[in-house]
Amino acid sequence: MALALSEADIRAVLSMPDLIGAMEMALSAFSSGQVVQPVRAVAEIGDAAFFGAMPAFIKAVGEGPAVLGAKLVAVIGANQQRGLPTHRASILLLDPEHGGLAAIMDGRLITEMRTAAVSAVSVRHMARSHASVLGIIGSGVQARSHLAALSLVRDFREVRAWSPTRAHLDLFAAESPVRIEACPTAAEAVRGADVIVLATAATTPVIENGWVAEGAHVISVGACRPTHREMDPVLVARARLVVDSKAAAFVESGDIVLGIGEGVFAAGNVVGELGEVVAGRLPGRTSDRQVTLFKSLGLAVEDLASARLVFDRARALGRGIEVDLGG
Repeated sequence: MALALSEADIRAVLSMPDLIGAMEMALSAFSSGQVVQPVRAVAEIGDAAFFGAMPAFIKAVGEGPAVLGAKLVAVIGANQQRGLPTHRASILLLDPEHGGLAAIMDGRLITEMRTAAVSAVSVRHMARSHASVLGIIGSGVQARSHLAALSLVRDFREVRAWSPTRAHLDLFAAESPVRIEACPTAAEAVRGADVIVLATAATTPVIENGWVAEGAHVISVGACRPTHREMDPVLVARARLVVDSKAAAFVESGDIVLGIGEGVFAAGNVVGELGEVVAGRLPGRTSDRQVTLFKSLGLAVEDLASARLVFDRARALGRGIEVDLGG
């Protein structure tokens, strides 16, 4: 019997504080060689649309169970005009011993929450401890989830945001539980900010190096294709650059692939992975004046660690539906 879990089931059992801790452990395991995970396989299915398959195996460590499974995700840019989520995903958990299906669950909310939780891990380990001004470029799902997650690891006295669609920006500000200054330009949202979140669907840079103050921590969660970028390459060259996966970054991240191809910086500009920072093998920053940058592409290990957390809690609370698929 497999457990089927809806988005409502997941929302009922998954909390952001617990997820941030789970992402710290997952990232550390990934960068410590405890995870078997190929780079995401991608099939282009149209303009601004692709399908990705993200399998992984997390080895059993100590009392923690082994985890086996995959996320299947379709990213359809045109869904925004249809009033549908641009990211549609399903996550499969398999029994790591015999390979049978243990659970199938909606992956949209997990993707939304784990992306922001990983960014919060980067803030915890790479932003200055006194960071108090947050700048957000974007006003969609990831802007909302990042505001919730990052507010758990830093006490922001000021939050600013900018979006190319003013109506979306105004709605984001109106619905926010904290006051957001809706800025007329991206530059005004970024200048002087201690932490800057880029959560866009942009394919060309939305942020310039000259806007970013000394000591800022920049998080880029958009532009996950090798032909797309959302940052000024001079900013990428300037910053202490950490990624979630080096193997993926040199294949999938246009902010990195294009910058190297143009000769703006070299592959060595990527100093390491966030999991190495979490494990204490790599400093998140080396001075208060240093600009730090975390480029997030999203990893299968993050999805499966989140899904295992959901699965265990759903079982304990009696959530979901048991489905007999004959396996």
